[in-house]
Amino acid sequence: MNIAVVCGLIILVLLVVMLLAGVPIAVALAVSSICAILPVLNTGAAVLTGAQRIFSGISVFSLLAIPFFILAGNIMNKGGIAVRLINFAKLFTGSIPGALAHTNAVANMLFGAISGSGTAAASAMGSIIGPIEEEEGYDRDFSAAANIATAPTGLLIPPSNVMITYSLVSGGTSVAALFMAGYIPGILWGLACMAVIFYFAKKKGYRSTKKYSNSEKVKVFFQAIPCLLMIVIVIGGIISGIFTATEGSVVAVVYSLILSLFFYKSIKFSELPKIFLDSAEMTGIIIFLIGVSSIMSWVMAFTGIPTAVSEAMLGISNNRYVILFIINILLLIIGTFMDMTPACLIFTPIFLPICQALGMNTVHFGIMMIFNLCIGTITPPVGTTLFVGVKVGKTKIENVIKPLLLYFAAIFVVLLLVSYVPILSMWLPGLLGYV
Repeated sequence: MNIAVVCGLIILVLLVVMLLAGVPIAVALAVSSICAILPVLNTGAAVLTGAQRIFSGISVFSLLAIPFFILAGNIMNKGGIAVRLINFAKLFTGSIPGALAHTNAVANMLFGAISGSGTAAASAMGSIIGPIEEEEGYDRDFSAAANIATAPTGLLIPPSNVMITYSLVSGGTSVAALFMAGYIPGILWGLACMAVIFYFAKKKGYRSTKKYSNSEKVKVFFQAIPCLLMIVIVIGGIISGIFTATEGSVVAVVYSLILSLFFYKSIKFSELPKIFLDSAEMTGIIIFLIGVSSIMSWVMAFTGIPTAVSEAMLGISNNRYVILFIINILLLIIGTFMDMTPACLIFTPIFLPICQALGMNTVHFGIMMIFNLCIGTITPPVGTTLFVGVKVGKTKIENVIKPLLLYFAAIFVVLLLVSYVPILSMWLPGLLGYV
């Protein structure tokens, strides 16, 4: 039997068994990878090389962006930004059917783009706008489903930590190019969900009675400007070349601190140690995962697993559309059982060579992969955004699954467009000269 097949089976079987047994994903990755290389290397060499790969995997300057973006997101989550973004979003939704749910969708896109977290968006927006929707007669399940379906848009609209992770594991794909490539797919996701919201709201007769006066509109607009400037300063600085993504993440931290401590005065200095500690814990988990996944990447490259998988899939069909459809289905299944970061780290080295053989750009593949994995955050059994959205919406998973089905259908249509129409991902990076 081919050594790649043997090593691949060892990784697959051990990984599945350990995950089912409740072993932490990082430990499962390390153990399965080391065991898979034993038919080729002796134990001492395998363990020593594995340790070296962990350190070399995290000794990358661009990874510094992750802890700083996490810290900036945590500061903003507690910094009173959500309320101001919700009020700002209301300016665009007016009194159309389901105006409050549309407000939730727009606010999720804005807040996710600032915090880089779908879960944070679902929590912040759902907890604030949910009670308002209930007061106006909106069904809890409808409100929760709209919040859950639109929350992941912020993972596609930059800044996004998973894009930085993909940049690393894909061999240095431009972070700025990935950031720009995520805008149109992320906005299309949000618009598709808003079309579903409009359909449900029209059917149920949900209309908002609240209208802003001109003076209120001006006040809301000016209150939201400092929040929105965060996107302009950080993303604008990165794409203009004033600073790198890593330096941009530091700017995001400094700006969010100034905004929350001195401008809005929504955070006290005494709260900062807790925010720093939470950010450090989250960073430690992600960075250790990246380091451990470097072992698996090395094992797969050393034994030729990606080549074997590529040959097997291309043996099924040489039709680009068929192969991309198969990869999409596999990624959707993977996303329902695995968090985004480990899934990105494990499966990028496997699927990327296949797509490159089909002539697909690494930026385009990255957006397609992240889009798939974003869907996994709102599907059972491990959809963290789904669980958070249900909790803040004060409902149950079984109650929101039915209304979510139509959202899933709309999102899947956008996924196919993103997969088969490269210009949706490549136009902005190409316009700015990144690809």
